Amino acid sequence: MQDCLFCKFANGEIPVTKVYEDENFIIIRDINPQCKNHFLAIPKKHYKLLAEMTAEDSQTLGLILAKIPTLCNELELQNGYRLVINQGDDAGQTVPHLHIHILSGEKMGWNPAR
Repeated sequence: MQDCLFCKFANGEIPVTKVYEDENFIIIRDINPQCKNHFLAIPKKHYKLLAEMTAEDSQTLGLILAKIPTLCNELELQNGYRLVINQGDDAGQTVPHLHIHILSGEKMGWNPAR
């Protein structure tokens, strides 16, 4: 998608500091953190919603979920972390490109809006 901010991050059109990158996704620090440590895992292929992914596409999510715990030091996950995927306007999805929020570094209560 040509106007998608996250596609531009993923393809290097807009430079960002990447914590991790492979052929399927990148992980960057969020510029508007919602807790002490806030990272975004962004698939390189564009989808707005989970519902737009094929079964083959969904394997990327499995790769992301498997990689996150191996980056414990880089993502500062030592004391626990939260993963969030917002889907659509009512859920607070502000960028129309599927991404996973990785939150860590502080004790978090139950706050689904966070």
